[in-house]
Amino acid sequence: MNHQPFEEWLLNDKNLTPTEKRDLNLHLRTCTHCTALSATGLALRSANVAAPAAGFSMRFQQRLAAQKIAERRRKLWGMLVLILGGAGLLGWFAAPYFYTFISAPVEWITVIIGYFLFAVTSLQALTEVVSVMIRIVADFMPPYVWMVLVSALAGFGLLWIISIWRFSNRAPQGVSA
Repeated sequence: MNHQPFEEWLLNDKNLTPTEKRDLNLHLRTCTHCTALSATGLALRSANVAAPAAGFSMRFQQRLAAQKIAERRRKLWGMLVLILGGAGLLGWFAAPYFYTFISAPVEWITVIIGYFLFAVTSLQALTEVVSVMIRIVADFMPPYVWMVLVSALAGFGLLWIISIWRFSNRAPQGVSA
């Protein structure tokens, strides 16, 4: 059963037209959910509202300010414990490496030079392999296949550029101030 318009009418307390009143009364005769909602709204509207004690708003504001200060203090202490604990744990795990780094500089200098030489020679070998593969593949493929490949790559590139352009020119969404 669709309760949407009836619930909205009951919860918003708006003035209803005669046809809306008639539809609401017909619906309330058959729907226990909306009948209970109507009775609850009627009870809430007829309840007496108690006036707050003198100085209530001042006490509430003071208590709220004290709670904000206490929350800031808890966050500060929590962040301090987190940072000190993380630094201590990092120091615990890094201490052997740092000790080795300081005590034997010849070893880490040779390791760094070895990694650098490995990266350079690997890059040279990879570029040589790729250039040989391109020369071999170029001889086997006819020119029209190259045309199709280049146009497909250009099409994908153009599609990518257009999608980035559309994404960056999209109107901002969300809650406006």
